[in-house]
Amino acid sequence: MGDGDRGFAEFVSAEQAALLRLAVLLVGDRGHAEDLVQTALLSTYRHWDRVSRSGTPSAYVRRVLVNAHTSWRRRLSTTEQVVESVPDRAAAPAEDGDEQLRAALRELPVRMRTAVVLRYFEDLSEQQTAAAMGCSPSTVNTQTARGLARLRAALAPLQPAGGEER
Repeated sequence: MGDGDRGFAEFVSAEQAALLRLAVLLVGDRGHAEDLVQTALLSTYRHWDRVSRSGTPSAYVRRVLVNAHTSWRRRLSTTEQVVESVPDRAAAPAEDGDEQLRAALRELPVRMRTAVVLRYFEDLSEQQTAAAMGCSPSTVNTQTARGLARLRAALAPLQPAGGEER
């Protein structure tokens, strides 16, 4: 194994769990998230020598992951088909707090969800988030503020009345 391959393997070993966590929050489904991470890593591997020399491979892979997610969402939105009726589904199991948060995140528009996830789950700065999303920091602030407001509204019914804990 060459030095480049070894360096890439070490990077994947160290960062794969964090990338998968980010992808799950963006996509909302573990299977699709694993596919998204693999797509991002494949794209990164093709340019690993250049990426590793930049000194910030994590930021590069996050950007590739976000771009791939956005691209997938665009593709899916143009291939969705309207159906006359939705097939019956079994009752969903009771949701825990984490699942309720993931469900609320899935309801956000893609850019809004991406901004919230990168800022609060990945703990990136406004500038780092803007770089990963390919937009300005003010867009990140707007998308984040709107996303948090929607999350609060969606999760508010889950809070005990009067703000008291029981």
